[in-house]
Amino acid sequence: MIAFIATSSFAQTQTSGDFKTVRNINGPTLGYSPSSGVVILTIDGLQFKDLNKNGKLDPYEDWRLSPDERAKDLASKMSIEQIAGLMLYSAHQAIPANAKGFGAGTYNGKPIDSSGMQPFDISDQQKNFLKDDNLRHVLVTRVLSPEVAAKWNNNVQAFVEGLGLGIPANNSSDPRNGVVATAEYNLGSGGTISMWPESIGLAATFDPSVVLKFGQTAAQEYRALGIATALSPQIDLATEPRWSRFNGTFGENPKLAADMARAYVDGFQTSTGADEIKNGWGYHSVNAMVKHWPSGGPEEAGRDAHYAYGKFAVYPGNNFQTQLTPFVEGAFKLNGKTKKAAAVMPYYTISFDQDKKYGENVGNGYSKYIITDLLRNKYGYDGVVCTDWLITADEGKTPDVFAGKSWGVEKLTVAERHYKVLMAGVDQFGGNNASGPVLEAYQMGVKEHGEAFMRKRFEQSAIRLLRNIFQVGLFENPYIDPSKSAKIVGNPEFMKAGYDAQLKSIVLLKNKSNVLPLAKTKTVYIPKRFVPSVRDFFGNKTQERVEYPVNMDIVKKYYNVTDDPSKADIAIVFVKGPAGGPGYSKDDRQNGGNGYVPISLQYGPYTAAYAREKSIAAGDPVVDPTITNRSYKGKTTTASNITDLKTIIDTKAAMNGKPVIVCMGLSNPAVISEFEPHIDGLVVSFGVQDQALFDIISGTVEPSGLLPLQMPADMQTVEEQKEDVPQDMKCYKDSEGHIYDFAFGLNWKGIISDARTDKYKK
Repeated sequence: MIAFIATSSFAQTQTSGDFKTVRNINGPTLGYSPSSGVVILTIDGLQFKDLNKNGKLDPYEDWRLSPDERAKDLASKMSIEQIAGLMLYSAHQAIPANAKGFGAGTYNGKPIDSSGMQPFDISDQQKNFLKDDNLRHVLVTRVLSPEVAAKWNNNVQAFVEGLGLGIPANNSSDPRNGVVATAEYNLGSGGTISMWPESIGLAATFDPSVVLKFGQTAAQEYRALGIATALSPQIDLATEPRWSRFNGTFGENPKLAADMARAYVDGFQTSTGADEIKNGWGYHSVNAMVKHWPSGGPEEAGRDAHYAYGKFAVYPGNNFQTQLTPFVEGAFKLNGKTKKAAAVMPYYTISFDQDKKYGENVGNGYSKYIITDLLRNKYGYDGVVCTDWLITADEGKTPDVFAGKSWGVEKLTVAERHYKVLMAGVDQFGGNNASGPVLEAYQMGVKEHGEAFMRKRFEQSAIRLLRNIFQVGLFENPYIDPSKSAKIVGNPEFMKAGYDAQLKSIVLLKNKSNVLPLAKTKTVYIPKRFVPSVRDFFGNKTQERVEYPVNMDIVKKYYNVTDDPSKADIAIVFVKGPAGGPGYSKDDRQNGGNGYVPISLQYGPYTAAYAREKSIAAGDPVVDPTITNRSYKGKTTTASNITDLKTIIDTKAAMNGKPVIVCMGLSNPAVISEFEPHIDGLVVSFGVQDQALFDIISGTVEPSGLLPLQMPADMQTVEEQKEDVPQDMKCYKDSEGHIYDFAFGLNWKGIISDARTDKYKK
């Protein structure tokens, strides 16, 4: 039941569930929980929240002042313990908490399913870090539903509103608008959340307006879920084709990546009309945390810095400056009124030998040169800088263990690492729930520099962190209506926008004899796909299986389907790009090798004849100090999904001369010489629904996507390219004479040449 109570001629109070809202006629709507002890002050006919419950209006409670003025006042009132908590960013939180395993939590000491609690209740662990550690930045992962997310947000906000100075929670999320490939789309469909292609797929549209639309859409969904900060976009320049995080980027072209980064951040951060508070910020705004400064793209040999074997980013082309382009020309030069991305996350990597001032080779979050001298001073960035997750924790016992990532400072204590991060100019610790090490770091600073210095240093970070909470309106009203959340998140309009973007991201590379589009009267053969058992990103073993690679119920809405190739008019083979491994083998190390092996972009066995004789960077002072050369020259590896190649070749033989189309889901560039000469059509995609592929194949929609990457001619050019240099590979030439270079793509008429290719093609 909702009741309205007139409180003055200027305001109206609405009671809804467990919170109340007070609407100022000429000002913001205030939301508060009666259970928190907060009351509303009326001053000059205007309403304000008395967050610290002292019976008077403090500057930080006065919504008429700027976020900076309010942040400075509040920071000055905070204890060191409260600021230390503000510097924390929680480990991943599932809503409700998992009963066991990753993200596990309890409710009154019991798992959720035996506790009698609701899925939107606050877990024991969350109450502890919110109350005892003063944490206010929560990373949300899986949520049961939009309504549950909204109710959980309201419970958290009521809980923290009653503590101390009443600072609201700034909940955040990694990207959450990915695709469920088998899901069906129709014009009236709604979903759990709108589904868009991966970032590299958004880049394949070559259209920043699509990315702007994504940001505007996702921001509304995030706010309806109680999320006010996005740990995105990932704008590393993907100049190393073997890097496992290539698909999370906007590719390797500096101009395209910068334009996409700008559009993404503008879309997320900008509020307009009644939703705007000031300077583009407001109630639809989501703070964007761009990552990973100064670009994690040039990983040596493609190994990733989540693991010790991938600690180093290298610059054989002396091209460090180009790596900064998506940041300094994109995310820091917005078209919209918010001007710059609200936050920045440095990557785990050691930017090898790039610190010419202090001579340090340490992870970027520890580097005073990378953070203060470069980001802060040279580029004038005064927003929040937050470490990537777990950089202050201890690394594993071997380089392949997923653990802490204290690269370059492995021998420091946990508290000493916190201190070094603070002195580098960073404001916040990703994945750290406990304030103890931050307080220890404070005392280290007091001992070295004095109390006044460290108090000022803490307040400096507090002001930046609080500014981001003020500018999105959370101090006025952090509460959301669960019924409205259900109507906003994944509504049909948003679902359509995401689906349209998927269609625009699909790239047609080969169309021999105009085999496509394929008439719906045809009979198709789709072979099953063998999915091998592999270790996932976190090192867990997956189960092998054989399955149809697409939703066959969707296929049957387009074509007649047969399991007998002899009865088919055409075969469509669905495969993934070659899964060439992480670049490190525990078996190789145990057998006397250095542990380092090639990362392959082809399916079949690959021997690294052209690899470097000596790696540019090496050395792990904790777990492998004897390894001073990470070269893998002469070693052989095979993609774990080599059966995808076998399926293509076997299908070609089974079709006995009839056409074969390959649909290839790509996460990285791929060497396709092993099968391309044998097929008639090739379609590549970057995280789309099955249905979108069939809309292209059937001619329902004409392909318009362009390659946001280079497809290498062979592995020799992959080995010989420089990790930090964009677009420096020899590209593959197919049987039709087409070269699969950046910005290549076909439509039904032939090679696409339009304003996009004019603007971005090298």
